[in-house]
Amino acid sequence: MKTNRVKPTIEDVAKRAGVSVATVSRVINTQGGVRKETEKKIVQAIKELNYVRSAVARSMVRKETKTIAVIIPDICNPFFSEVVAGIERKAIAKDYFTTLSNSNDSRIVERKIVQHILERGVDGVIVTTADESGEQLKPLIDANIPIVAVDRVIKKFDVDTVIIGNREGAYEAVQHLITEGHEKIAIIRGPQDTTPGLERYKGYMQALEEHGLETKEEWIGDGDFKEYSGFELTKRFAQLKNPPTAIFSSNNLMSIGSLKAMKELNWMLGEEVAFIGFDDIEIATFTSPQITTVSRPMRHLGEVSFQLLYDRMKAGNESSMQKRQFILTPHLNIRESCRRIR
Repeated sequence: MKTNRVKPTIEDVAKRAGVSVATVSRVINTQGGVRKETEKKIVQAIKELNYVRSAVARSMVRKETKTIAVIIPDICNPFFSEVVAGIERKAIAKDYFTTLSNSNDSRIVERKIVQHILERGVDGVIVTTADESGEQLKPLIDANIPIVAVDRVIKKFDVDTVIIGNREGAYEAVQHLITEGHEKIAIIRGPQDTTPGLERYKGYMQALEEHGLETKEEWIGDGDFKEYSGFELTKRFAQLKNPPTAIFSSNNLMSIGSLKAMKELNWMLGEEVAFIGFDDIEIATFTSPQITTVSRPMRHLGEVSFQLLYDRMKAGNESSMQKRQFILTPHLNIRESCRRIR
């Protein structure tokens, strides 16, 4: 017959070691002020009783959970996997755990995630929001939970933000196509209600305007940062009476879709059409020709995001720390997919 084993308590440890509960607590929480001989007795009692301290109880005393929440819009996007890896690397070093939620770029889902976070309790939140107005994040603000926005901004509230120079990266990419002799340059742009989508489109337009190049509505494709939109828009470009000689894709998944379409259409990459994608992709250097990309320091993006959040969590609610924004620099990796036009 099974018997229910009662978990040992901190009182049991104190009794076994012959000390007070307060002394055990000081040892468990590494607060110091306990003689080495006494500490050895307590450690031995903990081992003998197989005592496991309660994280919940500890959080109630310290008013912290040692847990942060990360909300991303697309768990299938390798970009976010790398950002989260950067966050977790820094978090673990500071003895924090990370919970990850996928909003599927839905403000409704994000609102539910926020409610769940409030019910479970966390010390801070890093979010790539589905809705840059930030309205669905208001309950976190009201609860004085520190927030850091990554990759997208939150317009309604003053929170720390870490983004990439989206406009500059797109401008440099299109500028390179122009120097290679291309004048008919199409864009697969992202959603215009997001910072990356809008700013990359602005960079594209800036490069064309500075060189006095024509912009045609038919060369502007409205994508959704998903693979299928890149695939469909590339097919549409190829079927135009006046097709572009170059394509700039605004994110990695749409780039993958675009490249798949080119292969299906037998549209010769680097010969009949040049191509540059925003975000490095795994296959970029394994294809023939190799793909020119605008790369971002993805892990560093996550590391900076956690550091900003950590600063906020340690500063506390009464801090007068001003809102901070970090803009990291992208890099154009020039490869073979955007050779000079013949």
